[in-house]
Amino acid sequence: MRYFMFVTSDESAWANSTPQYKEEIFGKYMAFTMEMQNAGVLLAVESLQPSSKGSRVQVRNGERTVVDGPWGEPSAVGGYYLIRVDSKDEALAWAAKCPGASYGTMEVREVSEFGK
Repeated sequence: MRYFMFVTSDESAWANSTPQYKEEIFGKYMAFTMEMQNAGVLLAVESLQPSSKGSRVQVRNGERTVVDGPWGEPSAVGGYYLIRVDSKDEALAWAAKCPGASYGTMEVREVSEFGK
């Protein structure tokens, strides 16, 4: 089974963190990512730019609306992991090991097959 693990946290807290703290967290993420890679469960991982560099798109009655970020929400998705594991419990165990779980929230969702 494939699972997406979204890392969400307070963007302003990260932006206001010291360079030393950011370097420490980055090192923890690198170690965690290598652990997943060595275990053979990692399919993809990416970090995202802050919401201030993003846009939201909606189409209503054929009209497109684009709103550039940030959107005022305290938490935003900062990155994701796509993994292949045997169970939801295993996915939750990996999420609990992620550095993001110690300062933010890990959202775990099973990936559905397209069209099902």
